[in-house]
Amino acid sequence: MATALADQLEATSLGGGQDPNWCSKLKAPKKDLRPQTEDVTATKGLDFEDLYIKRELLMGIFEAGFEKPSPIQEETIPVALTGRDMLARAKNGTGKTAAFVIPALERVNPKSTKTQALILVPTRELALQTSQVCKSLGKHLGINVMVTTGGTGLKDDIIRLNEPVHILVGTPGRILDLAGKTVADFSECPTFIMDEADKLLSPEFTPIIEQLLAYFPSDRQIMLFSATFPLVVKSFMDKHLNKPYEINLMDELTLRGVTQYYAFVEEKQKVHCLNTLFSKLQINQSIIFCNSTNRVELLAKKITELGYSCFYSHAKMLQNHRNRVFHDFRGGVCRNLVCSDLLTRGIDIQAVNVVINFDFPKNAETYLHRIGRSGRFGHLGLAINLINWDDRFNLYKIEQELGTEIFPIPPVIDKKLYVYDSPESIPRPPPAPQQPRQETREHNQRQSTQHQNQSSQQQYQSRQNQHHAETPGNPQQQQQQRPMSHRQQGPRNYQNSGPHRGPFQEPGGAGRGQGQNRRPPRYDDRQGRSNGFGPGDPGPTSRAQ
Repeated sequence: MATALADQLEATSLGGGQDPNWCSKLKAPKKDLRPQTEDVTATKGLDFEDLYIKRELLMGIFEAGFEKPSPIQEETIPVALTGRDMLARAKNGTGKTAAFVIPALERVNPKSTKTQALILVPTRELALQTSQVCKSLGKHLGINVMVTTGGTGLKDDIIRLNEPVHILVGTPGRILDLAGKTVADFSECPTFIMDEADKLLSPEFTPIIEQLLAYFPSDRQIMLFSATFPLVVKSFMDKHLNKPYEINLMDELTLRGVTQYYAFVEEKQKVHCLNTLFSKLQINQSIIFCNSTNRVELLAKKITELGYSCFYSHAKMLQNHRNRVFHDFRGGVCRNLVCSDLLTRGIDIQAVNVVINFDFPKNAETYLHRIGRSGRFGHLGLAINLINWDDRFNLYKIEQELGTEIFPIPPVIDKKLYVYDSPESIPRPPPAPQQPRQETREHNQRQSTQHQNQSSQQQYQSRQNQHHAETPGNPQQQQQQRPMSHRQQGPRNYQNSGPHRGPFQEPGGAGRGQGQNRRPPRYDDRQGRSNGFGPGDPGPTSRAQ
């Protein structure tokens, strides 16, 4: 009897009797073998098991591909688990999202029906990405994560909040709307997290944040995360945070793995220069930034005419279109994405190894966030800036403010700076559901029909005006009838009805490097002379004197 009891006690393990070899049985993704810089490897040597978090959470962490905590995660997670207010500053792409998601998941009680953590982000795409990280890491915890942003149906959010939601991720305006309607209850919510806090505390969002805090208990925990913290953050911290723990890992501002170049190019030659870069560089995926939404669409059209696969995204697009573009590009459907500064913050696409500033940014903060889309999590990347005569002062200013040097582009760029020996090992998210694609295509077809009807009406009106103008004595006779320009007609949809296309991709397929014939370029030289989308051989030169 005593022997049997001893054997039973020996076979019993603490922690619910789980298998001690549980880690070896996890379905971890293929290991990422790319080299990493000290931005993420200069750690204290801690493992995730040393952070005393739930085994179910550890399972989600390892199955998501995490191996060891990055420096910001080592510093942040133990302090965050104590419930202390925090202000954490670290470079783009060094693991800040997991640094606040992991403690938020650890502190959630699945048996409670109350909302126990609010994560605020400034953009809709970042909200979708952050909620996916929460779901991925917490998939074994039995908790509910909800994302809500503007541009989506409020009724659906109200219905979902009738069920238990443990972690709520969203943009400030929509969250305040739900709280004001007493749909979202934060009266017992202990955790308030702001990612990209410098943007959330700008004059645009600060009044909303102040109102939101009134719905939280007085002893809530506030955590602020960002790569840049202007003075406005300090005033908010002094007012609302209780003796916050400050973490600053920004010994330098730019990522060590991102090599920065500039090419001095006349405005009308930029497209040709971009074409040259596409042909010379070994691009896995690239993000190309413009300073305005109109230039985003024009450049996307030019790139597809050159025969390269290209999506575009900006704030004026319909939300379901933006979602589809983001998910398809992140899933590797397309090589190139043209966008405005909508996607400069927080967006994590591991396969992006080249960032091109088609329009050079006006300030150092924007530049820092743009180039941070490459070289994610300590990997290598390339940032190329196309500058004209008017940009030279911004170039000098940004170099001084960031304490970095942007080099003139060489005739040949060493592939070791941004190319990986085995790109197939780059982790990619699972493909997005296919149902929204059909809805998007149906919407595009309806939009195309409306555009055709509008064009027919314009042609009919033009003929009517011409007929009246030819009538003797008509006062319109002195007016010259001119066709509407592309900008007057409004934005166009560059789409293809093929089953593998995204909603904003023109024919031209994968383009160079993906086995498809390139279409000959069609330039509008008259238009290009004024907006930078015309032909010409740039011959990237050294810095303007």
